[in-house]
Amino acid sequence: MSGYFLYHSIGTFPGKAERMAAALSEFSGVWSAEDDGQWPAALAARQRFIDAWGSLIDAPQGTLTTAENVTSALYSLIGALPSERLAGKRILVAADCFPSLHFLLAGLAERFNFTLDTVPLRPGESWVRDEDFIARWQDDIGLALLTFVTSTASHRCDVARLAAHGRKMGTIIGVDITQGVGVTPFSIAKTPVDFVVSTSLKWLCGTSGAGILQVTPDLLATCRPELRGWFSQPNPFSWDLDSFAYADDARRFDHGTPAILASVASLPGLEWVAETGVDAIRAQNASMTERIVGCALDNGWTVRSPLDPDERGGSVMLTLPQGVDPVKTVSTLRDERLYCDTRSATLRLSPGMVTTDAAVDALLERLQQLIGARQRRAS
Repeated sequence: MSGYFLYHSIGTFPGKAERMAAALSEFSGVWSAEDDGQWPAALAARQRFIDAWGSLIDAPQGTLTTAENVTSALYSLIGALPSERLAGKRILVAADCFPSLHFLLAGLAERFNFTLDTVPLRPGESWVRDEDFIARWQDDIGLALLTFVTSTASHRCDVARLAAHGRKMGTIIGVDITQGVGVTPFSIAKTPVDFVVSTSLKWLCGTSGAGILQVTPDLLATCRPELRGWFSQPNPFSWDLDSFAYADDARRFDHGTPAILASVASLPGLEWVAETGVDAIRAQNASMTERIVGCALDNGWTVRSPLDPDERGGSVMLTLPQGVDPVKTVSTLRDERLYCDTRSATLRLSPGMVTTDAAVDALLERLQQLIGARQRRAS
């Protein structure tokens, strides 16, 4: 029985350890060889990672590159925009965005002369409503950052609806897809936005350090990243100090010598998702999350996630009632090889392809013992 419910943190798949070990072992052999083939092979491996990401989200060729994480990707994009795109304007984010991105934007507001406008949650609710986000979105919004799926409620925003409004406002539209990509279909071709940031953790079953930045061609052409270096050039090996130029494609967002290992280690996960298919992953996940939601409602537990599966990512979040210790709850479940986590009183449950039906049964039975029945749902 695999009681793994932590796909919102680190994703896994059958045979992950063996496939990662093989990829890293192959790279180790190439990198350690006493010849001149290291860099061609390493850069080719990085390109395979970039290509896999491009295929996953239908990104046009040359619009996607690597980043260490979503925070550094967003920083690189902000620092690359023409000053008039943000100066004197508002940047719009939701209060349930990934906190690291809010921390970054709050720190950059004064320097780039924009106002950070954070759309709040309604009292007693656990995600920001799309209509509340749109209500704050006028034509003075220079950039809006959407969260595809939130990490605290698994709320899935309507990217198409929000992006359509943003285009009318003339806004730069970005999406953090970290918590949804790999378990929920996302296509730039079907839902055009100006830029995308993500990591390869979570449902893509990769490692930390394997982030990406994707920028639409029209916006990319106007970007002049301040974080730049020898790999930002059309030819990285041009060392003429007086003739720096940006590459025409997303490589202009590269800077110093790129990290390779995270791409090598994460590619097996991306390949597994491609082989398995996001629709199949979604179907298996939806079957399990619906069972968790149904049990929660039957027992009167507070569900922090949307009840409509079309408005929910791959996780179900429950609010533990007063008197139920979050730390002790997670520890008790861990002792029985049922792995999940909490954020304060929010219990986060994310079943994936290694999670078994038997583990879901065991989890729900144990939660009924630990939480107890509250006001039961009427039959």
